[in-house]
Amino acid sequence: MPARPDQIWDDIRDELRQAAPDFKFHIWLEPLELAGIREHTLYVRAPEHIRTSVAERYLPLLRRSAAKRFDARAVVEIVGPEWAPPAVPAAGGGHREGEERRASSLNPRFTFEQFVIGEGNRFAHAAALAAAELPGHSYNPLFLHGPPGLGKTHLLHAIGNYIERFGAGLAVRYATVDEFTTGFVEAIRQRRTARFKESFRNVDVLVIDDIQFLAGRERTREEFFHTFNCLVESGRQLVMTSDRPPEEIPGLESRLSERFRSGLVVGLDVPDAEVRLAILASRTRLDDLAVDPAVLEEIATLVTTSVRALEGALIRVVAYASLKDEPPTPALARHVLQRLGHDDEPTRARGITEIVDAAALEFGVERSALMARDRRPPVAAARQVAMFLARELTDHSLPEIGRGMGGRNHTTVLHAVKRVSSALENDPAMRQAVDNLRARLGRSA
Repeated sequence: MPARPDQIWDDIRDELRQAAPDFKFHIWLEPLELAGIREHTLYVRAPEHIRTSVAERYLPLLRRSAAKRFDARAVVEIVGPEWAPPAVPAAGGGHREGEERRASSLNPRFTFEQFVIGEGNRFAHAAALAAAELPGHSYNPLFLHGPPGLGKTHLLHAIGNYIERFGAGLAVRYATVDEFTTGFVEAIRQRRTARFKESFRNVDVLVIDDIQFLAGRERTREEFFHTFNCLVESGRQLVMTSDRPPEEIPGLESRLSERFRSGLVVGLDVPDAEVRLAILASRTRLDDLAVDPAVLEEIATLVTTSVRALEGALIRVVAYASLKDEPPTPALARHVLQRLGHDDEPTRARGITEIVDAAALEFGVERSALMARDRRPPVAAARQVAMFLARELTDHSLPEIGRGMGGRNHTTVLHAVKRVSSALENDPAMRQAVDNLRARLGRSA
């Protein structure tokens, strides 16, 4: 007898409670509700004021928990308070269902009007707007890169929303590389690869998020290579985002890197103080939050790393004030963000140390040996995996990772990254070790 939806959700909540610190669980995850289940997809309802932050910060954790407690192939979609279950398609309506799912994947809150422009993102905004106004003619392909949380995903959704509104019927599709991979694997399993290819290649504009995660996925890379060629060679628009430029993506073969660089490659930088304050003011207007400007100034002073960190800090302060039943003040903001911490900077500061500790534990070696010049194979493997994951899971540069790994130089780190990337394709034991570490380190996501 299949489990009831409420039992499924209780099991997933138990997993979330174990995986997330108490404060994060209480603020971000406890308010979530199960809105519906359809096949392998769980629709999770979030209050409007935290919906975007939950989708950006906690969707990977929700997916992992659902895969563990519900179905290994589980997909999680974050929906709003007004969401209603999708209608069951009529016979032969599979293509229409796919169209509805693509349309609903765009976040209507992410528009060009809501994007706060500063020196660090002005060129990226202009390029994205040009691609939306003249798809296939301006900057094709367009490759946006930068550390997490600077607005790359916002620009992808803004392109999609603009085209859906002004594109005179042009078809646009947004997907992450994880969604592309999951769909491709499922299509192979069900022997429906032709339908999968059609769903990605028969669009006028394709926007793909987190392209760096193509690393280590040989069959997915091959499929995306052909999808890329099909779209660009036929004059249709392709926009991609990554946390680094094409030439720095580990494990990315040269033919793909060259194609990514054949159009326009634009980086985004961290916002300055004036822009950070404008971002917070925009978010309060969008979410109809009553917050004193002095509180916004305090948050903008304390949180300097990314748009995502800023918005998360704002919601943490507002949520904490609500729990205390008192208005947000600069002093309260300092208490929340300094004593309780904010999600971005502390994690970045201790990221390499945590990764080294986890790698030493996974490979059964001493941490001191990993940090030293010990060349024994298990120690060397643990060290290289730690460097690979530090590059993947933190915003640190190659020299910073080298310094955090016992004073290695950036060439050593780059060699380790490339070696592990190659091993992921052919060495099941290495792939399992890296997956184990990703899961362990992802518990604080």
